[in-house]
Amino acid sequence: MARMIVLDRDGKEHEVEGKSGLVVMEILRELDYGVAAICGGLCSCATCHVYVDPAWVDRLPEPQSDELELLKELSDYKQATSRLSCQVLFTDELTGLKVTIAPDT
Repeated sequence: MARMIVLDRDGKEHEVEGKSGLVVMEILRELDYGVAAICGGLCSCATCHVYVDPAWVDRLPEPQSDELELLKELSDYKQATSRLSCQVLFTDELTGLKVTIAPDT
């Protein structure tokens, strides 16, 4: 099974299994230290906000307009590597993907 590296809000690093074909949000919301994902992946709440490790940013598809609009609203927490994890499909090619859970909005 593919694996992902997750830094929680306390800065602790965790290696987690991720099933290929799920969006990253589905993997993260199952973790005690993961994301809230209140909208369930509909790209309408930004409670699945993560920071993607810079080494991985170019390996992900570009964010679409609805994701970009929500990210604009996160002015206090938005970084250059911000993504909504509900919009990132996890695949075997992303084994080793490293993300940091963003602060609660």
